[in-house]
Amino acid sequence: MPLPKYHQIYLVLREQLHEGRFAEGLPGELALMAQFNVARVTVRRALEQLSSEGLIARNPGRRTRALPPVLAGEANGSGNGMERANLRGLLENLVTMGLHTSVKVIEVATITASTQVAEALQLQLGDPVQKAVRVRSTKEGPLSHITTYVPDTIARRFGRRELSKKPILVLLEESGVKVGRAHQTISARLADSLIAQHLDVSVGSALLAVRRLIYDEDERPVQWLHGLYRPDRYTYEMQLSRVGGIDAKVWVSKDVSAKFN
Repeated sequence: MPLPKYHQIYLVLREQLHEGRFAEGLPGELALMAQFNVARVTVRRALEQLSSEGLIARNPGRRTRALPPVLAGEANGSGNGMERANLRGLLENLVTMGLHTSVKVIEVATITASTQVAEALQLQLGDPVQKAVRVRSTKEGPLSHITTYVPDTIARRFGRRELSKKPILVLLEESGVKVGRAHQTISARLADSLIAQHLDVSVGSALLAVRRLIYDEDERPVQWLHGLYRPDRYTYEMQLSRVGGIDAKVWVSKDVSAKFN
């Protein structure tokens, strides 16, 4: 059965809160009603659920504000579901995807690092970082909405023109970065109104959500990526092998591939 509308709104807002998108406060109830095309009671129920989980603070007559999120170890790879990827296969497939899709650069700007970005990239709060937003497409239509954060000391070597022509991993290597390893999580997210427009899907549609933190050979974070993929056009596959003794066998990844259409 489909999720209740208020719960869909709750999931979208929760994800945006975790991304730090409401540093200045959440939109008002009227704005949310217009964004999601729902009644006030639906918006209020979604906000009540966020409030009950300690994600927002609601005060009558004042703007609803976001409370500091509890980070789940994304920056250092200690969170549940965070596994070291087979980097060679992963990066080869990502570059191949970049070479066989078209890209539209939505935004490139130097911003100050938010709490989440600073912790992931091991920077100071407010340090300059490059934020780039791009939409990749195949001949069938939009495939992915990608937001990347790169320390300004590295990103100053490339900009909008370069990002429109080459995969960012290629640009990093051309900038002298020696990529060492990556940590990645894959989960799910519902499309908000902005993402839905870029990916040509309905608001509330299910998307594959990828978080990828890439380190250089000296263990310094060089890129933090937030990717949203249409599941009908993107498939992520891993080949697994059983290793270990008879009483302690575990599955480990042997290869990584990304298929798209």
